Amino acid sequence: MKIALIPGDGIGPEIIKQALKVLEAVSHKYNVDFSFTELLMGGVAIDQTGVPLPEETVKACKESDAVLLGAVGGEKWDSLPGHLRPEAGLLGIRKALGVFANLRPAILFPQLKEASTLKEEVLGDGLNIMVVRELTGGLYFGEKKRQGQGSDLKAWDTMEYSLWEIERIARVAFDLAKNRQGKLMSVDKANVLESSRLWREVISKVALEYPEVALSHMYVDNAAMQLIRNPRQFDVIVTENMFGDILSDEASMLTGSLGMLPSASLGTENPGLYEAIHGSAPDIAGQDKANPIATIMSTAMMLRYSGDLEEAAQDIENAVSRVLDKGYRTGDIMQSGMTEVGTEKMGDLIAGEIK
Repeated sequence: MKIALIPGDGIGPEIIKQALKVLEAVSHKYNVDFSFTELLMGGVAIDQTGVPLPEETVKACKESDAVLLGAVGGEKWDSLPGHLRPEAGLLGIRKALGVFANLRPAILFPQLKEASTLKEEVLGDGLNIMVVRELTGGLYFGEKKRQGQGSDLKAWDTMEYSLWEIERIARVAFDLAKNRQGKLMSVDKANVLESSRLWREVISKVALEYPEVALSHMYVDNAAMQLIRNPRQFDVIVTENMFGDILSDEASMLTGSLGMLPSASLGTENPGLYEAIHGSAPDIAGQDKANPIATIMSTAMMLRYSGDLEEAAQDIENAVSRVLDKGYRTGDIMQSGMTEVGTEKMGDLIAGEIK
């Protein structure tokens, strides 16, 4: 399995290092050969090449079986124009690979109930929500422009969706829902936005192909409130790019920390892109404080969706659970009576469980 590695900025290189430990353990246990190509993207690419996404990176990613990404961004590059900021590299690689379906599971490990800011009676048992976010359309990719000067200066971003873009993400969500609890919640703002009205129309039409799935609709502001009020009502959530970005970050608080949420970005032709949903956290970079679990869980998703290695993927997820069972925690999920460990130690522990 040929894997493109993009460590990126901030804590990115540290958490990718832990994922490599896990893959080494998987390689020995399951007799799987991995080859790695390390690539530049984000702030580090700007410093070395002048652009956030070098063409060499795009080419190497397309020639790989999967792409494993650390994190990009940081205050150092915040003053750059939009097209030269690290985040432009992230949007660019998503577009280049055509990974339109972003799967973001929010799974609450029972060991971490106390780490969540929500009450245990709200969280319940077995909380497992899958957020399906459309990743290559909407405001993030629409026309952006500034016009005028002084007090007349204005800026705008265009939110645009085509019928085919909505249809393809809808089918991904319905296919996931029919193999889970058979419930799909589509989130939009159809009472205000024309793009959301089209979204709701198309989702409802695709639903006719999936009679085994119960489809519901919810406005995004209500969905944000319901995720905190009664998260157990959700199974699979499908929504557009910006809403999905916000709601999946909110869902991370159900699991105890942003450092616990992995993601898989999938298309139809090119390799999948796998990354934790958290940022580069430059304030703790190089201090052995970052939680690598989200990146390690993203690695499990990579083996599942791009490597057809379901047993190995489950092995990684079970290893994480066993380490938590033994009371080991990074600082962001630390609880009374547990043992706090750093980034390196957490990676060693999870890899050790697999071995």
